Amino acid sequence: KGAPIAILLAHREQEGVQLVTGLSRDLVERGLNASDWIKAVAKVVQGGGGGRPDLAQAGGKKPERLEDALARGVEVIKDGLGSGG
Repeated sequence: KGAPIAILLAHREQEGVQLVTGLSRDLVERGLNASDWIKAVAKVVQGGGGGRPDLAQAGGKKPERLEDALARGVEVIKDGLGSGG
């Protein structure tokens, strides 16, 4: 069995950002959800999205807030991992 994997990818465009989150099966089984994660990140860039528990995507309208969104993504996943959930 491999190590747990949580991925947050972002692409900045002139008019917005595209975001993708992915979680390994073991993290999903622990209760983490990529769709919830992407929604929290996308909110920072005035966007929205969703998907499955293991893979989600979103877009946002504020590329200048991307750094803040990525920082929020790290906070959210750390909180999820720290709570055992």
